[in-house]
Amino acid sequence: MLVFAVFAPFVAALFAPLLTRRLGARAGWPLALAFVPAFALALFVPAALSGAPATGELVWVPGLNLSLAFRADGFSLLFALLVAAMGVLVTVYATSYLGEGERHGRFYGLLLLFAGAMLGLVLADNLYALFAFWELTSVASFLLIGFWDDREAAQDGAVKALVVTAAGGLALLVAVILLSLAGGSVNLSELDVAAVRGSPSFAPLLGLLLFAALTKSAQLPFHLWLPTAMEAPTPISAFLHSATMVKAGIVLLAKFAPLFAATFWSDGLL
Repeated sequence: MLVFAVFAPFVAALFAPLLTRRLGARAGWPLALAFVPAFALALFVPAALSGAPATGELVWVPGLNLSLAFRADGFSLLFALLVAAMGVLVTVYATSYLGEGERHGRFYGLLLLFAGAMLGLVLADNLYALFAFWELTSVASFLLIGFWDDREAAQDGAVKALVVTAAGGLALLVAVILLSLAGGSVNLSELDVAAVRGSPSFAPLLGLLLFAALTKSAQLPFHLWLPTAMEAPTPISAFLHSATMVKAGIVLLAKFAPLFAATFWSDGLL
């Protein structure tokens, strides 16, 4: 169910161009059904609250023992349901917002691509999968912000967003590598927190995670990309910059909260 909830929007994105050829902007109605599996994750709330979160795994590269592992704890479920709810509202709203001359297939395809990346980000347990979905949100947001490619302001906003969030993505990649080496696992739930805390890379690692979170959430002094990103179509601004993408930094800090606890950053961040 977890794997299905994450990848349903990706599958729907593939069909978006075909549906929009027949239905135009109204294709948003059937495409909104891609979020139904994410809503079904509410069934896992009782298990998460009882301390037994559901898990799911999709083998990625068997020879390297790499897999896409997902974990539905209470915090992840909260944000997954938030992404699903906002995804449905924005997709349905777009059916009335988009004009006849718009590229409907591109719009819905990118919107669903971003939604799937956000669901993967909040539910990911594998560190490298978390990084991959993190970067995919940056790429999708770049394309969505610059959706109106005949507007110079939109292109400027897209480039600014990509440059800032990509810098944060590089920081996250280094942090993920250090974490997997120091913690003895590539899965977040299996990390040896004590070993990570005792590692010489502990302080730089926290700094890298904090940098990544601040860039994605447009916090001072990395906030300059956010105002120009509002040149995107209204549904995109509502989905990316008011409801979901800017929450990614909060999700990241919450996922790594055990590392930040009892440090000099803990009072200000957690």
